[in-house]
Amino acid sequence: MGEKKIKKAKPSAKKTLARMYKYKGFYVMFLPVLVFAIIFFYAPMFGIRYAFTNYNGIKAPDIVWFENFKRMFSMKNFWGAFWNTIQISVIKLLLTTAFAVIVSILLNEIASLLFKKVVQTIIYLPHFMSWVVTASIFSLILSPSSSGLVNSFLVKFGIVDSGSMIYFLGSTKWWRPAYYVINLWKETGWQTVIFMATLAGINTDLYEAAAIDGAGRWGKMRYITFPQLANTILTVIILNLAKVMNLFESAFVLQNDATLSVSNVLETYIYYQSFNSGGIPNYGYTTAVGLFKSMVGMVLVLVCNQWSKKVRDGRGIV
Repeated sequence: MGEKKIKKAKPSAKKTLARMYKYKGFYVMFLPVLVFAIIFFYAPMFGIRYAFTNYNGIKAPDIVWFENFKRMFSMKNFWGAFWNTIQISVIKLLLTTAFAVIVSILLNEIASLLFKKVVQTIIYLPHFMSWVVTASIFSLILSPSSSGLVNSFLVKFGIVDSGSMIYFLGSTKWWRPAYYVINLWKETGWQTVIFMATLAGINTDLYEAAAIDGAGRWGKMRYITFPQLANTILTVIILNLAKVMNLFESAFVLQNDATLSVSNVLETYIYYQSFNSGGIPNYGYTTAVGLFKSMVGMVLVLVCNQWSKKVRDGRGIV
C-alpha cells in the first residue's frame, strides 16, 4: 500500500484577514516604518535611470547611455575617493573591532559589578553623540594652538616647539591617524555591548575546570575566552564589511580642503560634485557614481553573505 502524501491546508483568506485584524496594533505600529522605507529607500530607486542621461535638472535629460561611466572611470579624483573609501573603512573596522574586544575582556575581568557598569556606561555614551558635536570637540582638542589639549602636552614635554604645533586635522600625514582615534573613542562602546553579551554567556564551569588544571588568567583567556569570542568577532566583521561603502558623515565633518587627497571618500565625492562643482551640477554623472557605489556594496553584501554561511553554520546576513 503506497504512502499517502499529506498536504498541509493552506490558510484561507478569511483566516489571514482574521489574524491581521487580531494583531492590527502591530500593523499600525509597523505602518510608519513601512512608509518611511518606501519614501526614502524604494522610491529613489526610480532615479537610477538618470545615471544613463545628461541631466542637470533644468531641461529634459538627454540619454547618453554609458558615457557617464566612461567619464567616471577616467577621473583621477574618482579613483582616489574609491581607494580612500576602501582603505579608511576597512582599517577603521579592524581597529574598532580589535579595540572593542580588548576593552570587553578587560571589563569582564573587573570583579566589582557596579564599577564595571559605570565604566561600560562611560565608554558607551559617545556613541549617542552626533558626528557634528564630536568633530567640534576634537577640533578643539587637536587644535594647533595653546588651547589645543594635545599640542599643549606635546609642547610641555618638549616633543614639539610652541612655534611648530601639529595641525592634526589639517595635515595629510596626521588626518587618518586622528580619524581612527576619534572613531575608536566614539564607536568602541557600541561593539563592547555585543562582545560583553558573548562573554556573559560563557559557561563558568570551563573557567573552574581550567583553574583546577592549573591555568592562570592568561591561560583562561587564551584557551577559553578567545575561542568563545572568535565566532562573534568574525560575525561582527562580516556584518560591518558589507557597509564599508557607506562612509560619509564621519569623514565629511572632519575633512577640509587641505586633506581631501586622503580623506575624500565616494559619498563626499558625490556631494562635492553635486553641490560644489562651481557650475550647474550634472546629476546624471553623480547618479552614475552612486549607482556604481551601490553595485560594489551589493557585491560585498553577497560575498559577505556567502562567507557568513560558512562561518555561522549556514546562516547568512540576508
